[in-house]
This record gives sequence, C-alpha cells and structure tokens, in this order.
Amino acid sequence: MSQNPPALRPDLARASIPETARPGQPRIGMVSLGCPKALVDSERILTRLRAEGYAISPDYAGAEVVIVNTCGFLDSAKLESLEAIGEALRENGRVIVTGCLGAEPDYITGAHPTVLAVTGPHQYEQVLDAVHAAVPPAPDPFVDLLPGTGVSLTPRHYSYLKIAEGCDHKCKFCIIPDMRGRLASRPVAAVLREAERLVAAGVKELLVISQDTSAYGTDWKGRDDKFPILDLSRGLSTLGAWVRLHYVYPYPHVRDLIPLMGDPANGLLPYLDIPFQHAHPETLRRMARPAAASRTLDEIAAWRRDCPDITLRSTFIVGYPGETEDEFQTLLDWMDAAQLDRVGCFRYENVAGARSNALPDHVPEEVKEDRWNRFMEKAQAISEAKLAAKVGRTMTVLVDAVDGEGATCRTMADAPEIDGNLFIDEGFAGLAPGDLVEVEVEEASDYDLWGRRLA
Repeated sequence: MSQNPPALRPDLARASIPETARPGQPRIGMVSLGCPKALVDSERILTRLRAEGYAISPDYAGAEVVIVNTCGFLDSAKLESLEAIGEALRENGRVIVTGCLGAEPDYITGAHPTVLAVTGPHQYEQVLDAVHAAVPPAPDPFVDLLPGTGVSLTPRHYSYLKIAEGCDHKCKFCIIPDMRGRLASRPVAAVLREAERLVAAGVKELLVISQDTSAYGTDWKGRDDKFPILDLSRGLSTLGAWVRLHYVYPYPHVRDLIPLMGDPANGLLPYLDIPFQHAHPETLRRMARPAAASRTLDEIAAWRRDCPDITLRSTFIVGYPGETEDEFQTLLDWMDAAQLDRVGCFRYENVAGARSNALPDHVPEEVKEDRWNRFMEKAQAISEAKLAAKVGRTMTVLVDAVDGEGATCRTMADAPEIDGNLFIDEGFAGLAPGDLVEVEVEEASDYDLWGRRLA
C-alpha cells in the first residue's frame, strides 16, 4: 500500500460512479475539480439530475454530455481546469462548464470555444437548464428512484457537509468573495436534517466545511445566538458519527468548542483545521489578515490545556509579495513554538483579480522554492516526532479501504485525502470500509502509522 506523500494536494477530486443505465435513459458524465466545497456542489448537481431521470456515466464514452466542475482559485488551478475541459472535449465532445472558473466565461471560451455552456459557482439551476438543452430528460417514474441521501461522490462511510457559502474576509491573495459572494449560512435545522439523513444511511464521519466555519450564522440578522457554530456543533455531536471541523478561524469563541471536543461521550472530534497562512505580523498585514500570531500561540496553548489530544492542522503561504528572509524565519520559529500536527504549504501565486498582484517586491520563484523546501522540512520533522510519540498507544480508527495487502485506515487525527493514514498489515480479514476498530500503534513514519488490530 502506498504511503501518504507530503505534497499530496487536497484540491483535486475526480468523480467516477459505476451505474447501469436503463434502455433510453440519458447519461451524464461529471469531472469534479477543486476543494471539498466544490465536490458538494457536484453532488448536488448530480442528485438533481438523477432525480430527473438521468443516469450517471462512469466514463466519457458512455456519456451524452460531460459536466466539468472547475476550480479558479489559483492560476495553476485555472490551467488545470482548462486541461480538464480540453480532455473532456477530446474524449466526448459535448461539455458543460460550471464552478469557480465559470465566473470568467470569456477565459474559458477563449481557450475552448466549442463548450456548450458556461455557468458560475453554485448556479445549480443554470447547470440543469444547460443539461436540459443539450440532453432532454426522459424520466421513468416507475424506475428512477433516488435514495434520500442523494448522489455521493465520496465513499459511503464519510461525507462532506457544507454549512455555508461565501466569505466576508478581504484577504488580498483571495478572490473567493468575488466568485462565491459574501457569507450565506444554511439554517441550523436544514444542516441537522441533512446530517441525520446521512448518518441514517450509514455515514460514519461528517466533514463540516465552508469558507469560514467559525463564522457560521453570523450573517443572520436578529439571531438569538451570537455564535451559531457552537449550537450547530453541539447538535451534530449527538448524532453518533465522527464530526470533523474544517476551515475554522481562531476567533475567541472557538475556545468554547474545545471542551466539547475533549468529551469522549460525543462525536465532535478533537481536530481543528485552521488557515493560519503566516506568522509574521507584517506579512499578515500585507495579506489583510489578523496579525496576532503571538496571541494565536496563547490560544493554541489554551486549547491543548483543555483538550490534550487535540489535532491542529493548517496551511501556509511562502513567498508572499514583500516576504523577507527575516519574515520567513519568523514563520519557521513560530512553527517550532506551535508544533502543529498537520501542515500544508503553498508557494504564492498571482491570481487574476487578486489585490496582492499589485503589491511591490514580488519574491523570485527560486526563493519561493527554497523557502517551501525549508518549510516542509521543518513540518516533516515535527510530524515525524509527533507520530513517533504515538507508538504503543491504543486508538480507534476508521477503515477507508481494504485490499489483498491490508486495510487503510484513519485515526481521529486524520482527515481523508489531506492527512496521513494508519495501515493494518495483518489480521485485517473481515474488515470493510466504514468499520471502526481498535488498534495498537506499532510503527510510525513521517506522515503515517502502522498498527495491530486488537481483538
């Protein structure tokens, strides 16, 4: 079994769903690129199409039209999206484009003028209209039944749960608010109903996502709760599944979540995914982000005091315009102090429309590469030491996959696709994806663990 590589990108997911179409049933293909939030959009589109009588094709050849859900966050992601559109056109010829890059239709049609239609992010109705125009629906109400959970592009035992769209932050390197708008939170009752349906259908882990999860509900006028994420988290924690929070900003009210995470009687995992981005106050100021890295260290210390087993994951940007060697060294020193468990890092890229493009003193590419390598070396050493400390411990793991060589699992400290794995090489007979089993950790590497299944 392969180990989780340190440079694994979490922003690429291609959907492939095996399904047999009835005679005469129109078939739709889907290529889903981008972050988990985009994956949820793809699931919603396919669920609506499936309910209208369309079948989902697992390959280009079997589809009468292909939807490409694009990413437009970075220039490299835009190029990747254009390549995916080009591949779909070559292999199928009939392509509808949606997603974040769809906010720039001229950019898409300039490269691929033969696409059938271009729609923007979370424009579900426009996507359906484009599909109807290309391939009219032909539903059979006696045959086309749709499970209550809808179409899922993830394994059956875990699911992303999107609680909000958009973002109110004005980070200079980001164009998400321009593409997806301001924060718009889903009602608590609607989120809980969806979560309950997923758990009832066998989902063992809910991955809570939005652009700013800790700000959930703060867009509601006249609300009773100042910070609705607290009430939502309490509700989700009682459903009998693991609940993992992603994209949490370190606001002061986050500390009220920590005791809930430290209580083994509920499902809110001791895990926070926090986009710190940098540590030097001047770099953060140029990013237009809160510049309180020292107070953040105090918050981290308080979280670990109240929940010693908490796992902290974050992402950072190196080579941001104006970043000096001293500023970068501050980031490395902060990493030594913070001792984060899971870390990702991006080299800064210009993004069309981002205010950071106009900043002075852009960092040369070779300097970005050097700093990225030094940062990842630091992060790898921290990860190696933290995982080595887990050898000998007993923990609960969730089985993701089983093959002839063993079982690939995750601990509570591991989010799918972006963190590490725990492998069981012996005694895995009878295990299946979605099983929760107890293991004793026997071996550790830089990013992964190996364990022995306990009876």
